[in-house]
Amino acid sequence: MTEVIFNVLAKDLQNAKDLKEVAGSRVLIGVMVKNFPTNEEAIERVKSYQKENIRVSVGLGAGDPAMWKRVADVSKATLPPHVNQVFPASGYTLGYLNHKETLINALVEPSGEVGKVFITTGEYSKNYKEKVSCKAATALLAEIGVQSVKFFPIKGDRKLDEVAAMVDAAVASGITTFEPTGGLTVENVHDVVQVCLAHGAKRVIPHLYTSLVNKETGRTEVSKLKQLVEMVW
Repeated sequence: MTEVIFNVLAKDLQNAKDLKEVAGSRVLIGVMVKNFPTNEEAIERVKSYQKENIRVSVGLGAGDPAMWKRVADVSKATLPPHVNQVFPASGYTLGYLNHKETLINALVEPSGEVGKVFITTGEYSKNYKEKVSCKAATALLAEIGVQSVKFFPIKGDRKLDEVAAMVDAAVASGITTFEPTGGLTVENVHDVVQVCLAHGAKRVIPHLYTSLVNKETGRTEVSKLKQLVEMVW
């Protein structure tokens, strides 16, 4: 049994409700802590969605590693079904929340070399671009207990060979949830997801943010999400 879930943005509560209307449990609404001056405001936004049974994904905001602790704190206060985190803070967040119903990912960065990645995605470690094998990266995550890999930035469908290698390694380590992120659009996401599924991922959560947002209104276009949900995956 495989599933494809879409991680998208929403301008406001009504936009989020409209998106849930067409996608149900197959959509996660991203709340980026970087967009809120305080944790309290981010928590308030998450809770407003939760009151409407909207599934929330708490995130950093453009992968900003400086937001890692805020993500952990907002998530601790709200216990959402999904949390985005940098690799070095993923284990901390997993233990901090201690909530089995929350899926916490770890941000891994493609290195440009197939089979090698950067796991130094934290606030300070980001300054050290030292490659490790995909196998070593996923073995570490398996030991930590993290069950999802966020692979960012993959630049749409331009890094499919690196995506395939990372999925292979994750699945070999028992991690079957994979989250391709960066440059995904309605036009290219199908090919990316098919690679993930073909290499053994059981649950794929592509992140489609600004590509679904109407530049004039700032709202995520419901019609585009509907198009994604209706595709044969």
